[in-house]
Amino acid sequence: MTTPPTGLNTGSHDLPVSPALAAFMGTQWAATPLPADLRVPGHHHFPGRRARLSAAFPGERLIVPAGRLKVRCNDLDHRFRPHSAYVWLTGLTGEDQADHVLVLEPAGPEGHEPVLYLRPRSPRDGGEFYRDRRYGEFWVGSRPDLAEAARLTGVRTEHLDDLDTLLSGPQPPTRVLAGTDARVDEATGRPGAGTASDGELAAVLSELRLVKDTWEVEQLQLAVDHTVTGFEDVVRALPTALRHHRGERWIEGVFDLRARAEGNGTAYTTIAASGAHACVLHWIRNDGALDPNSLLLLDAGVETDTLYAADITRTLPLSGTFTPVQRQAYDLVLAAQSAGIAALRPGARFRDFHRAAMRVIAEGLADWGVLRIPAEQALAEDNGLYRRYTLCGSGHMLGLDYHDCAKSRADRYLDGTLEEGMVLTVEPGLYLQPDDETLPTELRGLGIRIEDDLVITQDGAHLMSSALPRTADAIESWMATLLS
Repeated sequence: MTTPPTGLNTGSHDLPVSPALAAFMGTQWAATPLPADLRVPGHHHFPGRRARLSAAFPGERLIVPAGRLKVRCNDLDHRFRPHSAYVWLTGLTGEDQADHVLVLEPAGPEGHEPVLYLRPRSPRDGGEFYRDRRYGEFWVGSRPDLAEAARLTGVRTEHLDDLDTLLSGPQPPTRVLAGTDARVDEATGRPGAGTASDGELAAVLSELRLVKDTWEVEQLQLAVDHTVTGFEDVVRALPTALRHHRGERWIEGVFDLRARAEGNGTAYTTIAASGAHACVLHWIRNDGALDPNSLLLLDAGVETDTLYAADITRTLPLSGTFTPVQRQAYDLVLAAQSAGIAALRPGARFRDFHRAAMRVIAEGLADWGVLRIPAEQALAEDNGLYRRYTLCGSGHMLGLDYHDCAKSRADRYLDGTLEEGMVLTVEPGLYLQPDDETLPTELRGLGIRIEDDLVITQDGAHLMSSALPRTADAIESWMATLLS
């Protein structure tokens, strides 16, 4: 019996392979090429994106890895998703992109040649294609060969093994994208395990993605549309979920089924938070039962096959009808969100919509007597007492990441101004903790967030998620229709 060839990712319990079987496995396989006309979706957008990045770093080698596989347990890896910057520059989105690297090689004083270093399809004259658990075709599926990958992307391709040769030769000034778990040393650009990385390259790549092109907005709208369908699925499933001892997890599963069926999966871990769990901003345990007298905060989004993300939250009465107290709190959050949305327009500062929403929240809390100081005083930067009840910001950029463009510098993002084509969320919330003795008893344990996705237009903003109701009356009617 043979031992595994060096470098194969095999399991300790794999069956041995005899020389006769190895020889037999290496013969009589038909060619299975990809269709000659196959291209990555939106392929005509990617050369311009690479050119914009090239212009920012003349004469420097730029290395943008897709990222590496990470072990979940023993010989099983987590599902792989390429780094968003790699996706934005190449259009390659699949799980087969693990370890692949895009290099923008200096070509003249001002330009670059893009080269993709890839692991091509396993040849059938060796053992990898049927023995390697990580990369073997019979274990994880086929990959294109180098010529096919070049046709898919319009970029020159080289074997991944040749990257070591490139990086061991004379080195021009080199930048490696931070945060990609690269197979190259982020400090030197050479093979190995580095600890440093290039923050400026990461920042520029984030900033180049702040304004979406028409195709990207279409992909984001598709993600939103599938998410709307997923929310409808959840409402229809409420009777079953209410009977289950872990109804939150049932809700999570229902939405995640839609996300996986219509796209790559969820854009982030679904938050299905009922009752006081909704006061936990990122409640993803989702292990609670559903009380028909409480609210369900569902924060969920579909990620398309092109890896664009939706991010929507609705807070729903599990009985189908808001109680007076629930409606009072819901209407305050809705008024805050509406004020935030009204502040969106080109030229407005990014923080304006948050400030508009928080003014409404602070004034409402003061009117209720929860804030025992005037709203104006609570809103002062040296005070901020209202934040005890609302906790976080009121929105973020949206795109390939559900918290998109996060490496952008403050003057372009948090302290920057909105531009036509930017896509973002508006999501104020109230999180009234169950043990907060500053609150009247009837308000304790209420968590409410309303989140929508919007694209900045020439004169304001377009509500991409308008198919989901926002007002309390509309939510009750919508739920009644779906449950009838």
